[in-house]
Amino acid sequence: MDGIHDLGGKPGYGRVDRTGEDEVFHKRWEASVFVMNGVGKAAGGWYHTDQFRHAVERIDAQAYLKHGYYGRWLGGIETLLVEAGIVTSEEIEKELLARGGSLDDLVAARPSNKPEPLGPNPSKDGARRDLPNSPAFVAGDMVRTAGQPVPGHTRLPAYARDKTGQVICHHGGWVFPDTAAHGQGEQPKHLYTVRFSSETLWNKPGFSVSLDLFEPYLSPEVNND
Repeated sequence: MDGIHDLGGKPGYGRVDRTGEDEVFHKRWEASVFVMNGVGKAAGGWYHTDQFRHAVERIDAQAYLKHGYYGRWLGGIETLLVEAGIVTSEEIEKELLARGGSLDDLVAARPSNKPEPLGPNPSKDGARRDLPNSPAFVAGDMVRTAGQPVPGHTRLPAYARDKTGQVICHHGGWVFPDTAAHGQGEQPKHLYTVRFSSETLWNKPGFSVSLDLFEPYLSPEVNND
């Protein structure tokens, strides 16, 4: 889906701030949020990592830019726990006020009034899956990515849409994020690493970018020469 979360390859946001990059957590509350992530999933708030990622994509846009990495996690966790009926927004607000917060504070969570179903439980641990069908592409094939945005979760970033690249590796079958994120089942697909030149992506020479992309995002590149 298009949204504030899809910042990759877009100009105007300045250099990446690497301050404190060697620290696991910058503040104590970040460690608490890290633990909440595991507890929330164990409690039945979500099944797949892709459901959690999509919840983070859906938080308030201002909060996404201001709250930092674990602040975004917290917004996604609250969104999913409320949608799953594990807690209510009113219970969270009560706790917020009890801890000295204000209802005027910027809240990241945006739980839906009509949440999507969690869907079937994962068939097994991890995301790698066996597939009965052979891959459509092999290393060396030239491919073109899909050109249209999708309304839901996807692992194809906007800057790489409708671009030509070369398959450099095939990784077998993996849970398809586009369906798992919306409770539509795992529907595993073949996964590839595709390399794009910087000229292709941004009209700037000198380097390349490799992306892990699922087979439905790709089509054979037709050479008209």
